[in-house]
Amino acid sequence: MPNQSRPKVKKSRALGIALTPKAVKYFEARPYPPGEHGRGRKQNSDYKVRLLEKQRLRAQYDISERQMARAYDRAKKAEGKTGEALVVELERRLDALVLRSGIARTIYQARQMVVHGHIEVNGGKVDKPSFRVRPDDVIQVRERSRTKVPFQVAREGGYDTDGETPRYLQVNLKALAFRLDRDPNRKEIPVICDEQLVVEYYAR
Repeated sequence: MPNQSRPKVKKSRALGIALTPKAVKYFEARPYPPGEHGRGRKQNSDYKVRLLEKQRLRAQYDISERQMARAYDRAKKAEGKTGEALVVELERRLDALVLRSGIARTIYQARQMVVHGHIEVNGGKVDKPSFRVRPDDVIQVRERSRTKVPFQVAREGGYDTDGETPRYLQVNLKALAFRLDRDPNRKEIPVICDEQLVVEYYAR
């Protein structure tokens, strides 16, 4: 299962990125891998560097290796750079966009909201986090779910971060709704990744 039980703070430190808001303060205090030898010098092979980058990207979207490989296969067929196409492909996932909109606080919460049937696309319930959103699709919280506490918090901006809402989204938090205006550009997507290393990992 993609949503592993490993504590998110330890996972964040191992990958070198904060995967949740709670992990940020812990990561700032201990910006090195967990464990007895976390601060020791390590020899990094080319393979290990590429593997780590792939794992970092996977973790930020909380997806399985199979889902990642499928996204890469689709990205290879797209126009332009494969690495950029890969990140755009992942960003169009429904759970990722629920997170970006401010309706969820973390990718894990966004996934749960979708799986539990709280989200609809163009008026129809969608419970697959991997659903690929298309430009002009309208996503909103279902009417029957809007009184639940997490959505009340979201409506008041409780999950808002210091970062700006991505330009490819039109968001109305009061209505618990948003629209994907267009495909994202890689530079606009707030993930930490050298996607070329990921491409090199899969192309090896």
